[in-house]
Amino acid sequence: MQLFNNLLENSLRYTDSGGRLLISAVTENQSVTIDFADSAPGVTDEQLKLLCERFYRTEGSRNRASGGSGLGLAICMNIVEAHGGTLNATHSPFGGVSIKVELPLERDLPRDV
Repeated sequence: MQLFNNLLENSLRYTDSGGRLLISAVTENQSVTIDFADSAPGVTDEQLKLLCERFYRTEGSRNRASGGSGLGLAICMNIVEAHGGTLNATHSPFGGVSIKVELPLERDLPRDV
């Protein structure tokens, strides 16, 4: 719950008014990948590499919307890793940021995703 709340709040906080967030999920090879891709503003390549660092906050347009602590994505990374998964930040096709979360599925339980 904390993971998804953080990702949704992050997108809401740093996406321009009237923007969009596309959430998609795909299952493959006993894992699920969930992609949170938002619209502008985006970040630079250099900022993208640092987004999941503790206390890192971008300067400029993605930082304008009222002071987060710079812990949200770091907490997300810890949650995902604690569940045996990975979290990656890339540029979104909509001009913002895309956060991809890959989590393993339990093999013995059927899943409809």
